[in-house]
Amino acid sequence: MILSVSSLDKSFNDIPVLRNVSFHIEEHEKAAIVGVNGAGKTTLLRLIMGELPADGGTVTVSRDSSIGYLSQHDAVDGDNTIYDELLSVKQDIIDLERRIRAVELQMKNAEGDTLEHLMDTYAALTHTFESRNGYAYKSELTGVLKGLGFAEAEFNRPVSTLSGGQKTRVALGRLLLENPDLIILDEPTNHLDMSSVTWLENYLSNYKGAVIIVSHDRYFLDKIATKIIELDNAKATVFSGSYTDYAAKKEILRAAQYNAYMKQQQEIRHQEEVIEKLKSFNREKSIRRAESREKKLEKIERLEKPSEIRTDMRLNLSPRYESGNDVLHAEDLSKSFGTLTLFAQLNFDLKKGEHVAIIGDNGTGKTTLLKMINGLMPPDTGLIRLGANVTIGYYDQEQHVLHMDKTLFEEISDDYPTLTNTQIRNVLAAFLFSGEDVFKQIKALSGGERGRVSLAKLMLSEANFLILDEPTNHLDIVSKEILEDALNAYTGTVLYVSHDRYFINRTAHRILELKDRTFTNYLGNYEYYLEKRDERSARPDDTAPAAACPEHGSARADSSKQDWKAQKEQQAAQRKKENELKKCEERIEVLEKRNDEIDTLMASPDVCTDVARLQELSREREQNDGELAGLYENWERLLE
Repeated sequence: MILSVSSLDKSFNDIPVLRNVSFHIEEHEKAAIVGVNGAGKTTLLRLIMGELPADGGTVTVSRDSSIGYLSQHDAVDGDNTIYDELLSVKQDIIDLERRIRAVELQMKNAEGDTLEHLMDTYAALTHTFESRNGYAYKSELTGVLKGLGFAEAEFNRPVSTLSGGQKTRVALGRLLLENPDLIILDEPTNHLDMSSVTWLENYLSNYKGAVIIVSHDRYFLDKIATKIIELDNAKATVFSGSYTDYAAKKEILRAAQYNAYMKQQQEIRHQEEVIEKLKSFNREKSIRRAESREKKLEKIERLEKPSEIRTDMRLNLSPRYESGNDVLHAEDLSKSFGTLTLFAQLNFDLKKGEHVAIIGDNGTGKTTLLKMINGLMPPDTGLIRLGANVTIGYYDQEQHVLHMDKTLFEEISDDYPTLTNTQIRNVLAAFLFSGEDVFKQIKALSGGERGRVSLAKLMLSEANFLILDEPTNHLDIVSKEILEDALNAYTGTVLYVSHDRYFINRTAHRILELKDRTFTNYLGNYEYYLEKRDERSARPDDTAPAAACPEHGSARADSSKQDWKAQKEQQAAQRKKENELKKCEERIEVLEKRNDEIDTLMASPDVCTDVARLQELSREREQNDGELAGLYENWERLLE
């Protein structure tokens, strides 16, 4: 065991954040700490590192074990280059290498006992050098830098010229090269693109030491974690297995806890009613029995109501009216900044109801493309054409759609002046802003809070074409799941940029990968994309998109088009079936409601004596029942 946390308590302003938290981490174990924003995850890490004093409990680290910790905002600074900053971690190996070179020089002119002594020293030094992986430290350093997204041309850039995110990546690289016995990372994927996150997954999965991660990236957690420590209502619960295992177990556990709570509440209410009834008899015997029941009721250990995690935030996305079938046409788009060309001759179309994710490394032009579609930036060449009746709702990762000096209330009321004060408060309450919170200025909010305000405005827009730029940034896992469910229920068209692979896997019908200045189209979710990408990698002659290489393999291009067409038809058939199912359910609801009305009418005094009216209603109900029988069969067929 490398770390033991026992009965840890921490409160702020008499509000408990952590209460009796206990768990342990074994050597080589990979653990994830999960929970909603504000659950105390970062606080727990700081207590482990001794940056905060605990109110109670202990943190024990095994003797001679080293810990490396990277917080969300850790970054390096100084005049070193990127390469030299990471090289400084290997100073002991560099010093050892210098000693070896010095001994080599001395051996050239030495003889006899002196030479023998130098040879023994040389053998000991080279053995130590080899055991510390000295022969590979430079390639290890280069591998970490490239893995974290730095090109070789950037290695000599001074750290002082980097952005905050780049400095954090350098700090992460330093930490990984230090090879501590326990690595603790707080949101390590925040400043990484997909390629770098995948590299980090592999690195940490194969890491010889133990790892503790706080992250909202569920795909990342699924690949690495073998233990999940959940913080909820100030308590910690430990689950073995991956994040997916935890999520499944948690749903079962939550349902069982909720059922037990509801059963106990029902029994308590029943006992209270019996006690009240006994007292109402006002007899000595019945009063004694009531008092006996009251004593038993007082001794019951009351179960806490489980947090209703699925109802924390209420997000309902629905378009006011439908767009035409052709939502967006983009033709021969290109964009450059100076000598840097982001993309060229980009062509794609969006149809009504499609949910399309754009993926690619940082700096490929994904956000620029969304801005161009929104009319915030012109293309260098090409055209963008929106279809009939298309209305856009835009979610901007930089929150430019928000006005920093306005209050939350003003942000909603100024954009939607027809809403009453009560309606505005209800909308904000649905996104967890209540009471005096609605009068906070936007600039005083955290990133996650601003994200919730942007989602509220997106919901109110009732747009039929949503354009989202990194919508899950700053959202905790619960909020991400609520957004996913809302998008999956949304009948309009969605185009978004995201690095969140779990989110993409749950919400995307199609993926456009922006790479080498052009798009490659994948008709499926993220798992499908990985499968097809790996197939392309296995066939080097087929890696380039057909549209990018018209001079090669026309047969392959035709095959690709046919495959695309077949999958397109399959998706259309699936959407048609879903629409039929929805219409079937709506018709069933109408007929069942009408039958209830008929039953009420037939029982009313005015109708039950009117034979003609009764016969008319009876015939209508009989017709409804006949139609319902067919609808029920059709509903079952469509559901299968």
